[in-house]
Amino acid sequence: MTAPGELIIEPQSGQPADACVFILHGLGADGHDFEPLVPALGLPDDANVRFIMPHAPRLPVTINGGMVMPAWYDILAMDLGRRVDEAQLKVSAERIQMLIQEQIDQGIDSQRVIVAGFSQGGAVAYHAALSFPLPLGGLLAMSTYFATADNISLAEANKQIPIEVQHGSFDPIVPESLGKSGADRLKSLGYTVNYRQYSMAHSLCPQQVSDIGRWLKERLND
Repeated sequence: MTAPGELIIEPQSGQPADACVFILHGLGADGHDFEPLVPALGLPDDANVRFIMPHAPRLPVTINGGMVMPAWYDILAMDLGRRVDEAQLKVSAERIQMLIQEQIDQGIDSQRVIVAGFSQGGAVAYHAALSFPLPLGGLLAMSTYFATADNISLAEANKQIPIEVQHGSFDPIVPESLGKSGADRLKSLGYTVNYRQYSMAHSLCPQQVSDIGRWLKERLND
């Protein structure tokens, strides 16, 4: 299958990038879904941050009657734990890891690479970041779940990765219980996780955008 490409936003400073933030969209969307987030983050004008927003491939999705749509993997059932096609999820995670490695090969320090994901994209972000063999700068999981918690080879290099988990308390698509259980599982494995709850549904809210901007500044502050 041909990779569907990525939306790449170069630093507004006009200078070469010295950091990179990946943002993975949710089911049925594409990389452009989070394009408006970038200017809303309030990063400094001289921040040399490249944003990469990959597009998911188009796949039939079982829970949507087999309809073909942008999806990182098939969702087989909307039960309490989410039954998903883990093989497809891991293929998507490997693709993201290849893109991360490309940035490192171009000269960006691995610890200045941050991986973020929303919903389905968050499940892929969990797997891609936590199994990546070089230390990354941070993992942001938004309105998502740790789908491969029982079947992931955790990389020692990212045992200390800063992890931020954010979820809406009124999420009808991915219940907050799934977000909390993912965070709790990581804590039980020895990871340091910061959990934030927002009074919202399956979306982003202004306070969250502000928090993301502040978190990125902390992660990328020289």
